[in-house]
Amino acid sequence: MHIRSAIARSRNQSASDRLLQQEALTMEARRRVMSLLLVLVIGCCCRPSAAQVPVPARTDGFVYGGKAPALGETVVVEAYFDPVCPDSRDAWPELKKAVEHYAPRVTVVVHLFPLPYHSNAFISCRSIHAVNKINPSFVYPLLERFFKYQEGYYNQPTYGKTRATVDAEVAKKLVAPVIGEANLAAYKAGFNDSQSDQATRISFKYGCARGVTGTPYFFVNGIPLISDSGSPLEYNKWMSILDPLVGKM
Repeated sequence: MHIRSAIARSRNQSASDRLLQQEALTMEARRRVMSLLLVLVIGCCCRPSAAQVPVPARTDGFVYGGKAPALGETVVVEAYFDPVCPDSRDAWPELKKAVEHYAPRVTVVVHLFPLPYHSNAFISCRSIHAVNKINPSFVYPLLERFFKYQEGYYNQPTYGKTRATVDAEVAKKLVAPVIGEANLAAYKAGFNDSQSDQATRISFKYGCARGVTGTPYFFVNGIPLISDSGSPLEYNKWMSILDPLVGKM
């Protein structure tokens, strides 16, 4: 009886041990599944959303000279400028000189990119979009006027001024000499409507979508000049970039 009892107890103990092992394995499996689910949930929650950039009615950017080239017809330089950025100001004369040297085989398209740390960047870009609606020929003269007088619209000189005051000064001192007094009413209406606001936002979002992080920022035939971003390029540098490309056309 004692031997049979011992055997029975041993069998019962073995069965109990197997049951405990199975329960332990089941709990471990559940733990792993829950950990995996938690990782997936966190990944989904932390994943950045891919917001669609609004599609504009016309291609973003302003072609210097006014005529957009047919695809593959010219070498295309795209420049992202902030009208109140000193580096953009310094970059434009050199690029303009190079493009005019190679015209009509090289085309430049300027995209406006209002840097958020320049207090009046959005105002200046919106002004240019507004005059474009009146007459596209006003775009580059106004851009160059912003470059010429931009120091008066840096953060510090306008710190104590209201937004309305800055808007009025821009209209009177920068815009009016370009478009004429007769067009000022049309300009003010266009500046304050939703279209110029939306166009300025789209320009900024389009630049962000392409990886633009500062101004000036350049693309040549769609390829970014990453090593030269954020700094003006001298005329000779543009010649070294464009000359081989023009020679292959």
